[in-house]
Amino acid sequence: MILGYARISTDDQKLDAQLDLLTGAGAGRIFADRISGSKRQRPELDRMLEQLREGDIVMVTKYDRLARSLRDLLDIVQAIQGRGAGFRSLAEDIDTTTPAGRLVFHVFASIAQFERERISERTREGLDAARKRGRVGGRPPALSAAQRVEVRRMRDEELRPLPEIAQLFRVSVKTIRRA
Repeated sequence: MILGYARISTDDQKLDAQLDLLTGAGAGRIFADRISGSKRQRPELDRMLEQLREGDIVMVTKYDRLARSLRDLLDIVQAIQGRGAGFRSLAEDIDTTTPAGRLVFHVFASIAQFERERISERTREGLDAARKRGRVGGRPPALSAAQRVEVRRMRDEELRPLPEIAQLFRVSVKTIRRA
């Protein structure tokens, strides 16, 4: 049996395109997760792996739907093959049921890992260059220093409740607590 696996990272993304491709390619059953690929605990992936039988084929639209790191990808494909099943990726035309397909799989996986590491490296270099120029990343504080002083005064001297203070400053109660 061909088992399809689809994954999206966020709720605002749609699974429809992946589901259509997997169904069109002959997937008899499809498992789908709405979770980041960097998370190893993916309920539907785990459920699919538990149900794999010898001769089954796990199919994905792109191999990055299965895993984000080379190590994770290799581990998952090894688990699939350990159960006597194969792995197919439609976009990259990878089929690990053949020796040539296994070679192509390892080459693509290595290239993908290399590219992710390069992106990470370029990001770090950019952040370092920005810091040297005095720019600091991250979200700006919700409250200025003067506002934090006022929050403490309202809480300590006026004994106002935190939800009321939060509403006045249009921030969360948690932000008021931190202040």
